[in-house]
Amino acid sequence: MPGGAPPGGPAGGTAYGLGGGGGGGSVVQDTTGAFEGCSYRIDHRDSNSILTVTLQQGYGIKAKPGAMVAMAGTVQIQGSMKISFTKMMTGGEMSESRYTGPGELILAPEIWGDIVPIPIQPNVTWSVGKDAYLGCTMGVTRTTKSQGLMKGLMSGEGFFVAKVSGQGIFFAQSIGAILKRELRPGEEWIVDNGHLVAWSASYSMERINTSGGGLFSASHTGEGMVCRFRGPGTVYLQTRNPESLGQWIAAQVPRGGSGGGGGGGLAGLAF
Repeated sequence: MPGGAPPGGPAGGTAYGLGGGGGGGSVVQDTTGAFEGCSYRIDHRDSNSILTVTLQQGYGIKAKPGAMVAMAGTVQIQGSMKISFTKMMTGGEMSESRYTGPGELILAPEIWGDIVPIPIQPNVTWSVGKDAYLGCTMGVTRTTKSQGLMKGLMSGEGFFVAKVSGQGIFFAQSIGAILKRELRPGEEWIVDNGHLVAWSASYSMERINTSGGGLFSASHTGEGMVCRFRGPGTVYLQTRNPESLGQWIAAQVPRGGSGGGGGGGLAGLAF
């Protein structure tokens, strides 16, 4: 399949580091892999990533609406609608696009960021952030579950969280690069909730503790409620917090009618 995604084989090198028990990263490289009638390649990592999928005859993939960049003329596309009360309440996607091969398909997030393939196995259920879904193979199922009052108020994901199960590959997207943390049994890892992408470990919500100074000191750290994860399990993080990034961008927008001036403005942003 010239020019397409790799014909198969095990998943290739990955750039999303932070192995269990330590930090550190690695040089960004393309990620390749295959699953049941399709092969894929993720390149232009780690902030302008695109996903190229090569589908065999009759095999397909599901994706969020509007994610398609380009596709071969032989690929068939079909839309589907899934209406539910929880999706209406959470603002979740009520529709998705289904692509059926043969041919090549290119998908990308709507904003600069990374893409990672998460293998989904029948015995493990994943939770994913409300904006993390880019696409998945046909054997993967997404549902919406209640996560309780406290987590709903404090997690940043609302009262319902997306659950992913089945068997196949879930393609997660992010804002900024993606870090992966493997947690050993009993190991704890504290994460600012705005940086969550996907996780299979259990967690609880709490206010971050500071060394001396009490609540007033905590308010000056810029941190508030966090997620305390406990292994075993895996946590994927994004390097940019959407809320903080939005506030920073808003601060760069010139106010009033002045056409120039200091402060940089949007002209100084690098996209």
